Amino acid sequence: MKIEWEAWLPAPAKLNLFLHVVGRRADGYHLLETLFRLIDLSDRLRFTPRNDGEVRLATPLPGVNEGTDLCTHAARVLQKAANVRSGVDIHLDKRIPMGGGLGGGSSDAATTLMALNRLWSVDYPRERLMELALPLGADVPFFVFGRNAYAEGIGEQLTEAKLPPAWYVVLVPPVSVPTPAAFAAPELTRDTKTVKISGFSASSQGSADEMPAHQGWPIWDGRWGHNDLEPVVCSRYPEVARQLAWLREQLALAGNAAPVRMSGSGACVFAELENKDAAEALVSGLPGDMQAVVARGLDVHPLQAW
Repeated sequence: MKIEWEAWLPAPAKLNLFLHVVGRRADGYHLLETLFRLIDLSDRLRFTPRNDGEVRLATPLPGVNEGTDLCTHAARVLQKAANVRSGVDIHLDKRIPMGGGLGGGSSDAATTLMALNRLWSVDYPRERLMELALPLGADVPFFVFGRNAYAEGIGEQLTEAKLPPAWYVVLVPPVSVPTPAAFAAPELTRDTKTVKISGFSASSQGSADEMPAHQGWPIWDGRWGHNDLEPVVCSRYPEVARQLAWLREQLALAGNAAPVRMSGSGACVFAELENKDAAEALVSGLPGDMQAVVARGLDVHPLQAW
C-alpha cells in the first residue's frame, strides 16, 4: 500500500489469543506473555501537511482531550526525534471500539509513526520506530513490527508467530474497560508460569506451560493459554461475562471446540472460526441486544511494505 498525503491509510485491530500476567516490575509495569493476532477490522487515518509546524487531530475523539490522543503524541515524538519543522493535520475515521481491548489507539499511533516517517522523509528503519513507539504504549511496537507475534516483557519483546488462517466473531459489549483499573485489581493473578516455546509440531501434545512451535516459530492451534484478566473483568462487568457465556454456549451446541476468549483487558470477546461461513452463521443467531463484527485474521500489517 502506497503512503501518500491525503490517502486513507489503515490501522488494523488486534486480538490477544492468550494473555498471561507472569510478574510485575519494580516500576509497576506488569510482565506479560501474549500472542498478538492482527485482524482486518480497521480504523483509517489521513494526513494533511501543515507549514506552521503544528500537529493537530482534525477529528476530535469523544471523551479525549485535544492534544492528548495517541496520534498527535506519536506525531510529536517523531517530529522532535527527527527535528522535523513541518506539521500535520491528522484525520481519523474511528471504526475500532474504544476501550474494547482491540488496540485501536495503539494501532492509530503506529500508523501515524509509519506514515509520517515516509511523508516527512525521515526514513528511520523499523527498529528505530519501534524504539520511539514503546513510550507511547506497550502495544504500539507490535503494530509497527507489523506481523503476528508472541510478546514478552511489557509487550515489547516480539517474536514473529506463524498463525493459521482464521475468521473471528468479535462481540462488542456496551461497556468500556479502563486498562489501568483491570491491571490494578487486587485479585488479578500475577504469577502465571512463564511460557516455554517447545520444539514439537502443531499436531503434538505439550504440557500446560509449553507453547507449541514448529521450525522455530511459535504456533497456535487454539488449545493453549488463557487470559488472566478475564475473570477480573467478568466479575466487574457482568455484560462481558454474559457475552462470553453466550459465545461458549453457541459453540458447544454446534459441537465446535473453537477457543473463546476476551481480548486484552476487554471488553471485547471473540470466538475463532475456521472460515467466514461459520463466523456468519454464528452471528446470524446473535441476540438483538448484542453487537458483533466478523473479521478475518491477517498475516501482516497492510503497511508492511512501506
